[in-house]
Order: sequence, then structure tokens, then C-alpha cells
Amino acid sequence: MSSCQRENYGIFFVIEVKNRIQMSTGKINVAVENIFPLIKKFLYSDHEIFLRELISNATDATLKLKHLTQIGEAKVEYGNPHIEVKVNKKAKTLHIIDQGVGMTADEVNKYINEVAFSGAEEFLEQYKDSAKDSGIIGHFGLGFYSAFMVAKKVEIITKSYKDEPAAHWTCDGSPEFTLEKHDKADRGTEIILHIDKDSKTFLEESQIRSLLTKYNKFMPTPIKLGTKEITKTEGEGEDAKEIKEVVDDIINNPSPAWIKKPTDLKEEDYNSFYRELYPMQFEEPLFQIHLNVDYPFHLTGILYFPKMSQDLNVQKDRIQLYQNQVFVTDNVEGIVPEFLTMLRGVIDSPDIPLNVSRSYLQADGNVKKISNYITRKVADKLKSLFKKDRESFQNKWNDIKVVIEYGMLSEDKFFEKAKDFALYPTTSGEFLTFEELKEKTKDAQTDKDGKLVQLYASNVDEQHAYIEAAKAKGYTVLLLDSPIVGHLLQKLETSEENISFARVDADQVDKLIVKEDTTPSKLSEENQDKLKSLIEGVVPKTTYTVQLEPMDSQAMPFMITQPEFMRRMKEMQQTGGGGMFGGNMPEMYNLIVNVNHPLVTQILETKTQKKQDRLIKQSVDLARLSQNLLKGEELTSFINRSFELIK
Repeated sequence: MSSCQRENYGIFFVIEVKNRIQMSTGKINVAVENIFPLIKKFLYSDHEIFLRELISNATDATLKLKHLTQIGEAKVEYGNPHIEVKVNKKAKTLHIIDQGVGMTADEVNKYINEVAFSGAEEFLEQYKDSAKDSGIIGHFGLGFYSAFMVAKKVEIITKSYKDEPAAHWTCDGSPEFTLEKHDKADRGTEIILHIDKDSKTFLEESQIRSLLTKYNKFMPTPIKLGTKEITKTEGEGEDAKEIKEVVDDIINNPSPAWIKKPTDLKEEDYNSFYRELYPMQFEEPLFQIHLNVDYPFHLTGILYFPKMSQDLNVQKDRIQLYQNQVFVTDNVEGIVPEFLTMLRGVIDSPDIPLNVSRSYLQADGNVKKISNYITRKVADKLKSLFKKDRESFQNKWNDIKVVIEYGMLSEDKFFEKAKDFALYPTTSGEFLTFEELKEKTKDAQTDKDGKLVQLYASNVDEQHAYIEAAKAKGYTVLLLDSPIVGHLLQKLETSEENISFARVDADQVDKLIVKEDTTPSKLSEENQDKLKSLIEGVVPKTTYTVQLEPMDSQAMPFMITQPEFMRRMKEMQQTGGGGMFGGNMPEMYNLIVNVNHPLVTQILETKTQKKQDRLIKQSVDLARLSQNLLKGEELTSFINRSFELIK
């Protein structure tokens, strides 16, 4: 527990010990009358955390011994120690047993009775040069005392690796404790929790297994929970026989992929670890990024790019945060850049503070450095994949574009780097970088004011007629169909000079890219006024603005467009941002009428108003149908009317 944490709790301690050799009793005096109700109620929001804490302590004890034997300070055989968790439902006890350094009676007083003192932190300070890579977890503050969140009484039976008697500590959740000798002969510590009646769920082995799998699945020391029966085959051919054998049930993988060197791993190793992390995922990840840095902070991990859904809100499996292989959370906001929270995988860092607010994380210097490093690492990996095998990268584009586009929007540094690998697919099946796109379109799509206009579609089928009209002019049409494309285009337009984007159905093609030459109208001004009046008498003015345009006689007679600004603002409002209008934006469309088309001439020359109205309504409905705007009763009426026309 840090000094700042101690101040917050306002705790001081007076230890009173009598006759240590035989038996001692003592009292833990605190500024508040009793620390244990506080621990039970406020230490952690979720009581299940106690098991994580106790297993972490047991792991520390084991790793400490390993380190001390390696440097020759502990003259004992390290062996192959493990941590054992046992449930005794009849006795209503839960046991956590390790084979680590153990404690002397003096150490029990120091590390257990003096609640505010962290043994792990002291060990790291004492052996800071030699133990920096020992994997000691530490930093879990009041970890041991989390046991009192679920236990009415806690016992510690412990024997140090040093040649000293074993000690037996008992506390019933009051400030009173007892400390006496014990006949334990083997090295290590056993914690016995007498589970409280309101926490009896922790006497179910299935619940304990679930918690161990959640928090301790990748702890560096093997964790045993009971035994299991396995079947082995001995011999070969006709002599082969199956033999059943009972073995320890080890629930964790002490050597997960992220702690290994990338050079020691193959693609199948990464995929296997992905399935271990997310057993319900049946698709292989597209690729992964292995993180490994030890200066100016410590960080390891593996991030996977899964196949992405267009739905930004769907995210079942998330990045998991670990601290020295101890699971902390799968909520990594504030640590991982927001756009990368859509990825999967593992991040492990002892430099990320635990159990603190998001605002604290955002202000923490190390966390900022970690976030920036991850952003840079991801960008470099994507650039490398693009350069190494562009075709493969292009094939994956639709599955990863949402992450990249979101990153371009939210992180300026990523935006700059993404210029080298972000792709802009065309409706013709090409994939172009932004520079390639500008080079390809600059001659044909620069308007009379010198602005380069990029045309795009969001749906090839729905906007087919408009796409074909643009292609007939020799224009390139992009296919941009992600849910955040409106936001991205706005950023591109503000970051680049003399460039704009327009959806291909935002206007008739000659108005999207205005050139010097114009097509003359075949109708006189008088006839144009007459035509406009006839059409406005049929279509609702609140929704449609009638625009008469002289176009090629082969172009469509009636087209419906939605102004780029209005449509983009509406889309941006739906995905967040761009909400300069309160509430829902109104539906507003342009009805473009090609005055040079023969049908328009036919409408003007029709003698009866009834027939004129029918021709206009049918033409307008056809245009609405092409934009999927004809529904319900109006669609039924259109179908019936069409059958009448062909009788």
C-alpha cells in the first residue's frame, strides 16, 4: 500500500507482542475503530477479487524463492513448485497453499500485522538491481486482507525457507490476532479461509474454477485445483492399450505467448493463443501485432485484428489487461487508444496503475507513453504489411477499414501515418492510396475553379445509375461504405487543399464537377416555367426542390438527389458528431429534370392535365424507386398504376 493510500485510509498501527517464542497475542489498533468492516465494504467493489489477490501473493512468494536460489541467497532446492487451491465444503474452508519463501514469526508480524506494509515492494527495493526481471507482482496494496471480505476467520500456517520454526497466525475479523508456533515441516504458506455464510458461493468448486480461469489463467506458477483423469495410450499396434491415469488438474498456462519472443513463435502459435483467449471465436484473426518494450516503460502483449463488423457497438470479446500475468480488467479505455479498443488480445504492463479512475489514467505520464507507443506500433505494422504484400492487405481491407478509419479520425499522429497505407477502393475494383487517387483523377475531375472533386458511392446497387453516368464521363467513383465515412471525408477535406468529396447521387454529374462548357437547353424560358409549374403541382414542395437542368438527351429524364451537405450531416448525426441541428434533420431532396429528354417534351405537349399529371407522377415515382424512397401505400399505388399503363 502506498503512502498516499495510507493517508487516504487514515490508518496507523500499534503492534503489541508478548512472548514470541511460545505464543503471542496482539491487537491491531487503527485510527478508525475497526479496519475490517472497511475492508469488507470498501476495499474492492467486487468481493471475488480476494482470490486474485491471494493467488498473486502466493505467486510472489514462489518467484521470490526462485530469485533467491538463483543468486545463492537461499540454500534450498527450488524444485518445481506449484500453488494448490482446495475447497473443503464440509468444513466450510478454502485453502491456498504455496511452496514459496514462507515467513518467520517476525515476518508475519511485519507483513501481516502491519497492514500498510507491502512485502513485495520491500523485496523489490532490497533487491532492485537483481530482482527487476523476477516477475514479482507486488503493488496489490491490502491484498491479503481482502480475504476478510468473504471469510469470518483467516489462518496462516507458514514456514520460512530459513531454518526457523513455523508460525500459525489466526484472526477472526476483529482487531485481535494470535500468533504461535506450528509443527508444519515443509517450506511455504497455507492460507485457510473460513468462509462466511453470506459468501458460501465460494465453497463451490465450479465457482472457484471460474474465478481462477478468469484472473489467474496465465499466472507464471502452475495452479492446481484437484485432480483429473486422463487416458494415455501405451505401446503400438496390437500391443497398444489405453491406460487411465489420475493427474493434477493444472488450470493455468504459466507460459502464454505474449511473454515469449516473436522469433520463437510461428503463425499457428499466435492463432492457438487467440483460441485460448477467446474459445468461442471460430474465425482466425487476420493478423497480429506483438508488443515488447522495456524502456521507458515495461509493456508486452499481442493485439489481434479480427474480422470487423460494420456495427461499431458490437463488441463481445475485448482486449484484456494484465499486470505481471494477473488479469486486471477487459476495460482498457484510457490505456489503449480508443480506436484500438475494437481489437482483441492482451496487454501486460507493471507500469499501469490498478483500481484508479479513468481521469487518473488519462493524466498518468506512463499511460500516455504506452498509448502513444501502441498507436505507433500498430501504424508501423500496418505499413509493413501493406508494403510486404499489398494484394493480401487489399483483400483484408474491408475487414479492417473501420478500425483504420476510426483511428484516422481520432488520432492525428495515426492519421499522418495512415496516408501510406489507407486505401480508397473504386467501384471498378481498384484499391488506391490517397496520393494514387489524386494522381489518377487530377486531369478528369478538376473543376473550373481548380478544385479536385472525388466522387464516391455508398451502395453500388442502389446508386448504379448514377455510377454509370459518372463513368460515362470518364470519372473514377470510389466505394466508401463504412458507417463513419461522413466524418472521415470531412477530415480529409479540411486537411487537404482544393479537394472535396461528393456522393455520386448528390446531384446530376455535370453539377458535381462543373466544367466551362455547358449543354444548351432545348426549351424556351417560357416552356421551362410552364414545366416547373406542372411538376410542382404534383410533387410536395416540403420535401422536393424542382431543378430544371439542360443535360444530354440520353441522360435520365428525372433524377432524385440529396444535397451532399444535408445528407452527410444526417449520416454524421446518426453515428455521433456533426449534430449542429437539434433533433432529427428533415428529409430534403432535389428533383432534377432533364429538359432535353424526349419524355419532358412529351409531358409539355400532352393535351390533358390529367394525363400530364399521371406522366409526371409516374416519372417521379420511378426516380424515387431508384433511390429506395417509395414505400408502403405509395409503392402499392405505383405498382397498380404501372399495371394500368401496360394494359
